[in-house]
Amino acid sequence: MSTARGKAEWLAAYLAQLATQRKLSPHTVAAYGRDLRELLVLSGDIAWDALAHNELRRYTSKLHAGGLEPRSIARKLSAWRGFFDWLSGETVLAANPVDGIRAPKRSKSLPKALSVDDAVRLVAPAPHQQGKAEREELCSRAMFELLYSSGLRVSELTSLDTHYHKAGDGQPASLGWIDMASFEVVVTGKGNKMRKVPVGKAALVALAAWLAVRPPSSDGSAALFLSRRGTRISPRVLQLRLKAHGLATGIPANVHPHVLRHSFASHVLQSSGDLRAVQEMLGHASITSTQVYTALDFQHLSQVYDKTHPRAKVK
Repeated sequence: MSTARGKAEWLAAYLAQLATQRKLSPHTVAAYGRDLRELLVLSGDIAWDALAHNELRRYTSKLHAGGLEPRSIARKLSAWRGFFDWLSGETVLAANPVDGIRAPKRSKSLPKALSVDDAVRLVAPAPHQQGKAEREELCSRAMFELLYSSGLRVSELTSLDTHYHKAGDGQPASLGWIDMASFEVVVTGKGNKMRKVPVGKAALVALAAWLAVRPPSSDGSAALFLSRRGTRISPRVLQLRLKAHGLATGIPANVHPHVLRHSFASHVLQSSGDLRAVQEMLGHASITSTQVYTALDFQHLSQVYDKTHPRAKVK
């Protein structure tokens, strides 16, 4: 294994084993091949059985310094580790030189939130909806308003019932329900923890309009939001409706239900600064999960500062 040609032959044998014995797809085998050939170039004339742990660590640092994403580095390390595991069964290796090497930590991306104007424009009724709206449009608008009004997860929203009911008649007990009289919604979040969240006036108006035309469900359930078939609406259908509505409205962002949850949290925090209240409404078990929105709030404040303060930028 001391020559470059010998090293390439070992790689070819390993890739053939992935294809014939492990039955991996051609696409997967090709991906392994690209990652391993990169290792072949990085290691140069050093034989496979002579590669040391510190050499592999140096290659990882070089990839990171070259701008490669941590996710891609982790994938390469996985491919390299698998190769040396296989090689240890074919030859004598003192140890797997990749063991113990981790990819650099991924930078934690901030949740994307819409501006206040875009969020309001997204959930407000379109001009053609100001008069007599179709039943499906009323359902969609109520869902969108409630997502932004209360910051619900998509699973929490689709689990809502029109009212609370106990288990019986083949139906499970309510996981969540709307309480119009109390201006709040009760939901079951992660860890089966129930919480109450306020519902804004605009969402209540949209919900009342939907409930006025909501037909009986086809399966006898008390589901608040129904699909075209009359069954409880699924998260996927909600996602597709919101995405299509975002495109039709001209919102310059990839709109999905979690964007409205992020927007809710960011906008409430910008106005109130009350992190604990936002944590409670979002249903976060730890305040750490909510603290990411303080960065969003700071971004907003920074933008305002840059635009308005006379000494914010050097002219």
